[in-house]
Parts: sequence; structure tokens; C-alpha cells
Amino acid sequence: MTAGTGPDSGTRCAPGAAEERLVPGDPRLSFDGIAGWDSGDGARLPLRMPVDRLDTVMSANFSRLARTTAGVRFAVRTDARSLELEVEVEADPGGSPLEVRADGALVHRWTGGPGRHRVAFPLPGTDGGPAEVEVWLPHLSVTRIAAVTLRGHRYVAAAARTGRRLVHGSSLTHCVHAAGPSDTWPALVAAERGWRLRNLGLAGEAYLDRLVARTIRDAPADLIVLELGINAYLRGAFTARSWGPAVCGFLDTVRDGHPRTPVVVLTPLSAPERERAVNAAGLTLEGARTLTAEAVRVLERLGDRDLHLPTRSPPGGRRAGVGCGPARYQVSQCAISSAATRGPGRKSVPIVCASGISAVWSTVS
Repeated sequence: MTAGTGPDSGTRCAPGAAEERLVPGDPRLSFDGIAGWDSGDGARLPLRMPVDRLDTVMSANFSRLARTTAGVRFAVRTDARSLELEVEVEADPGGSPLEVRADGALVHRWTGGPGRHRVAFPLPGTDGGPAEVEVWLPHLSVTRIAAVTLRGHRYVAAAARTGRRLVHGSSLTHCVHAAGPSDTWPALVAAERGWRLRNLGLAGEAYLDRLVARTIRDAPADLIVLELGINAYLRGAFTARSWGPAVCGFLDTVRDGHPRTPVVVLTPLSAPERERAVNAAGLTLEGARTLTAEAVRVLERLGDRDLHLPTRSPPGGRRAGVGCGPARYQVSQCAISSAATRGPGRKSVPIVCASGISAVWSTVS
């Protein structure tokens, strides 16, 4: 066993309870960001998208990324003095850590590498009552979990959260260079708002695949944020003729399961050196952005009043720096604001403003 290091209703246990071992399916663990579990014995893989149809994408890299545990966390309210995890980590080219937070503060960041591990983390004192303890699994690894053991506790319950936010996009959404899984911008926004999070970021593999559209269609969500276009531009995957209709088709599939859910579409972000550079398919980055926006406007003209295409910071919007990679790229995120209502009775929608995000594309795959 190794020690971690790093900066209501529920079950009440008998006084002096020594320990309690919880299996992954225990509802008190309140797993977030997953569609279910694999069917294997022993340690189980939390799945952020169904894997039974991965072969239809016909990409080994997509299949590997789909099995990573980006955005996957569990959270409990407990007065436990320590927490022990039994995990299995597959070979991880990114080397992302596992993180533990207590009442929002990062208390442990652990990188154990590939293999089977039993790792124990002491938890801060909770003399004031139970704390909310979150464990974020590595966002670049395929990470299975066998059990969670709590020690020295008298109380354990599922953490309460409201609202379900789903995000999909490129490496900017997957946040491949983030210091840790709880430091990605989707995680920070979810923590600030107290939301549940489903992160379907796929670094270098955001190509409007039908499997992804169907996964979003079938997932519960109160807000959907789609960052579209940069991978298609960089790899020359679509022409000017095919990109706009593909965006419309992707959004139509999402709408089959979410007819009135607010959907925010973030177009490709500014990169001065690439704005007018023509890719292998004859598109410029500026052209890809224009076509993405036009696809949204087509659907709006056809009656979709719950699409949002942010193009600038809201009046008085506050921008806060969010690091997504040491010296790699920086995401500056506009504070969560309300989208302007566009008609009588329209409900305001919390969004991330596209203009509040910037990146140095030369280091992004």
C-alpha cells in the first residue's frame, strides 16, 4: 500500500467504526460523468460513452480515448479519516494523475503509473461535520476501480449536485495538458456551479461522428456545450460543401433526444497564423468558423430557439485565467454568464462565452 501525497441522509455507522469497503456500484459513491460500467469481473471500468459500437468509428485512437476516464469522479459526504482506493491503470502516454479534493480544496495529487495499486489518502480533520470528498480519476488514462475503503468514519452519504452539463470537443475540451483532471476548464466550471459533468472531449478526434451524436442524444443533460471545428480543419476532414451539412446533421441527432435543451456551439477559436491558411480540403480556419456559425443560423431559421452561438463576452463579463497546460496552451475563460434572452419568456441560459477562450493552436493536436 502506498500513501497519497499532495498539496441529509446517509449511512450512520456505529461509534468507532473501523472501516467500510464500497464497491463501484454503491450509490453512496455518486459516480459522475459516466454512462455505465464495463461487464468485466474484478476492477471495473467506468464508461463515459457506450463501447459496444466503438468499432463503427473505425479508429483505434478514438476507441482508446473513449475508454479514458476524462471527467469521471465520485463524491461522498463523510467524516472519514482516510480513504483507500484499489485501482488498475493501463499504460498512459499522457501520465495524468488521480486527484482527491475535500470541500473543494485539492488535498492529494497521485501518479502511480500503469499497473494495480492500493493507495491510501489521509483526509483532513472534519470536526465541523462531514466533508464533501471528491476523487477525480486520471483524464488521460484507462482507469479501472475495484473498491473504495473508508476508515474512521461514522457517516457516509452520496454528495448532492444539481444540474447536468455535457461538453464535447477537441483536446481543448479533453484538456490533455491540464495539470490534473480537476483542473480542466469543464471541471472548474462544474465545481463553481455545483453541476454534474459529462466530459466527452476527444483529443484530436472531434469529427462529428454519429456515435458521439447518438451518445449525446441519449445522455441526460440540462445544458450541452459543443466545441466544433478545429480537428476537422487541422486534418482537412471536410470540404466547404460537406462541413456545414455535417454540423446540421450532428445537431439534428442531438435534438432527437434533447428537443428543448439549451445547446451552446463554440466555433473554432482564433489563431492568427491559421486564419487564412488553406488546409488539405481547401478550407481556411476563418471559413470553417463561418460555416459552423451559418449551420447554427440555418437551424435557428428553421425554428430551433434553444441554440446559442456566443460571439463575445457579455457586458461586464469577468475573465479568469484557467490553465490547461504548463507552457503548452492557456485557456482564458469568461465567467459563467447568462445568455441574452431572444424573445418574450425566454429563459436565460448559463454559457461559456466563446470569445473568452483563446489558445495557441500551434501546440494543440
